[in-house]
Amino acid sequence: MKRKYKILIHFIYWVYILNQGLFGLLLEKESISPYYYQDLFWSTFLNMFSFYSVYIFLPFLFRYKYKTLSFLIGLMIVLAATSIRIPVDFCFWKYIIHLPEKDLVIKSSWIWNELRLGIITGIYAVLIRITINWFESQKLKAELINQNQASELALLRSQINPHFLFNTLNNIYSLVYKKSDDAPEAVMKLSSIMRYTLYDSNADKVFLEKEIEFLKSFIELQQLRLKTPNFVEFNLNGSVEGIMIAPMLFISFVENSFKHGSKKVASPGIIITLTINEKNTLFEVMNYVRNDEIQNKDIAGGIGLQNIKRRLELIYKDKHKLDININDDKYIVKLEIENK
Repeated sequence: MKRKYKILIHFIYWVYILNQGLFGLLLEKESISPYYYQDLFWSTFLNMFSFYSVYIFLPFLFRYKYKTLSFLIGLMIVLAATSIRIPVDFCFWKYIIHLPEKDLVIKSSWIWNELRLGIITGIYAVLIRITINWFESQKLKAELINQNQASELALLRSQINPHFLFNTLNNIYSLVYKKSDDAPEAVMKLSSIMRYTLYDSNADKVFLEKEIEFLKSFIELQQLRLKTPNFVEFNLNGSVEGIMIAPMLFISFVENSFKHGSKKVASPGIIITLTINEKNTLFEVMNYVRNDEIQNKDIAGGIGLQNIKRRLELIYKDKHKLDININDDKYIVKLEIENK
């Protein structure tokens, strides 16, 4: 809890305490004692002594492992602070205010009143200290959660590049092995892709336009090794201007469509559609699945997809919807995220 809020809590408490005394002054103005203001000042001072004796020492008790012992020590502190009030109060009225001897008599009712005020003040101190500690612990927990999530996101993001690079290098290797004329172009595409993954993807958010360029470069690289022209259809609906998203959010789904999609179908074998409106961005991928792949658990549970699901939970939490379905021979992914 910020220091200014702690001060505000203490300020409100003492205004409340002083208000009790001033309210009594308004009600009994005619029969008020000539020592009323001295009594109000001095009782407030003693209450502050009792309050801060407990308030300051209480945090040390929280460190003890044994709660019963901590409670007993805390009770002793309250009683000790309260007990000190009685002789101090007596000396104040006798030696400073010089109250007449006939009025300066220690009665049992006066002692019990001092004990009551001291204990009540101590209880208030405990409640306020516990309340402040609770807010501080909640803030600390939130900070730890944010730090852990940031670390986890960094780890997940670092896992994408090796996984993605491994698959891409395999594709280029196949082109080189076949001595394809497309190999040099594939290397240039890879250079463009790696530039994005190394520099732009380290940001928390990137412009959707850059993410689309990255996807198109990847798709073109994949198409170099396919014999079927126009095998991938990419549709863009709506304006991407000003829209920002988490980097490399769609690549795992596109990779998956190439890895598990059937290549023995007429073009287009893969249809990618990106629809943008003011509130949401909808990303859809449809590819045909081979019969032997329909029961393959890796289709919906590979490393890349597990990674992206976790990233979505951390970054977009309740602001996304992911549906993955297999209808007959079609594998369909729909990801909808809110535009922040």
